[in-house]
Amino acid sequence: MHFSMSSQLVSTRQRLIQAALELFSAHGVSATTTRQIAEKAEVNEVTLFRNFGNKHGLLLAVLEESAAFKDLGESLVRRATPPGNVYQALKDYASDSLHALERVPEFVRSVVGEADQFPAENRRALGRGVTEANRYVAQYLATVIQQGHLNTYLPAEKLASLLNGMILGYAVIEFTSEFHELWEDRDDFLENLVELFLHGAMSSSAESAINSLQGGFITTEVADLPASLVHEILQQARKWGVRDYALAYVLFGAGLSATEIISLERSHQIYDTQGHFLQITIPGFVRQVPVNQWILGKRYGSFTNNPLIKWLKSRKDAQTAMFLNETGTPISESEFETRWQVWSNGLLTPQGQTPVITQAQQTWRVEMLMRGISLENLIILTGCDRTQLQPYVRRAKEKAALEQATRLDHKPG
Repeated sequence: MHFSMSSQLVSTRQRLIQAALELFSAHGVSATTTRQIAEKAEVNEVTLFRNFGNKHGLLLAVLEESAAFKDLGESLVRRATPPGNVYQALKDYASDSLHALERVPEFVRSVVGEADQFPAENRRALGRGVTEANRYVAQYLATVIQQGHLNTYLPAEKLASLLNGMILGYAVIEFTSEFHELWEDRDDFLENLVELFLHGAMSSSAESAINSLQGGFITTEVADLPASLVHEILQQARKWGVRDYALAYVLFGAGLSATEIISLERSHQIYDTQGHFLQITIPGFVRQVPVNQWILGKRYGSFTNNPLIKWLKSRKDAQTAMFLNETGTPISESEFETRWQVWSNGLLTPQGQTPVITQAQQTWRVEMLMRGISLENLIILTGCDRTQLQPYVRRAKEKAALEQATRLDHKPG
């Protein structure tokens, strides 16, 4: 590859990254010298050192900035608009991901074969790339699960990890071995991967999976929590600090799922004296939800001063994620669920069971209907359709009937 005068439009940094990617792919990381990279990029070696420090610093930039790796996971965002054809969307995502890896097979072989020689930061960069791909897939899966098009007993985050793990495993096997009989060809692998994923990991039975894919809906058993238990969970969360209090507040005040909450960024918050809103940005589906001041009869601050705003104002870091874990990185769904277990430890529902995190969203939906929101407006806020929300309507009517019966059970006077 030769860089002409027109390449001056491309930054020196990008020319070095592209040259390194090509040479790493052709010869491996260990066999490639910084002098070779500098010559290919038509700069002197000192410029390379000034920009990246050393060869492994340049490799780190390749892993983090090369378009071949940035694109992993984004195809699902571009192609899938829920509720579309889930089978085709996942197959397209897997196919596009493999295409991205197949463009640089020698580089993949080199990274796999020489990874133990890389600094820890380079290995962490590989991990961050996979995590970023997982985030896109988990957001998409969370949407189709919430809308009733898939039945699952695993969190969206775990399902995304399984899917990406199988895709990367295929690439490693294909790029590093020959004459195996694991699958007939690439299409055979893709078709069986998606079939297994949808009919196995995504459903407790093949029948329910097929029903979901054909547009059937799964009856939701609504198990909202009583006000006293909700307030106790919020108070327990408050004892664990401003972040935990904010997490619990958003759960019960905005009616979001755990997957939606961990995907929030600081810029997704909008507030003034008239209202407090969060923007939910999920592939193919964007909506806004209010953050309620009042939760089951008790006020938790105002639109401009509440647990979430206090948490964000306490932050001194530059992370874009709205919620972080103890190490200062974006909190994961499993870490969030662990926090819930801490807050609800020792508490029981009226049915004698330990509260689960999904009941927070169910509680919010029932509460909004009890307050008088129309079904049409709840459809807009939740992104669910009428059929999916009918169980909540029935539960709200049931609670309203119980409240009316209780009021009538007073001494006439």
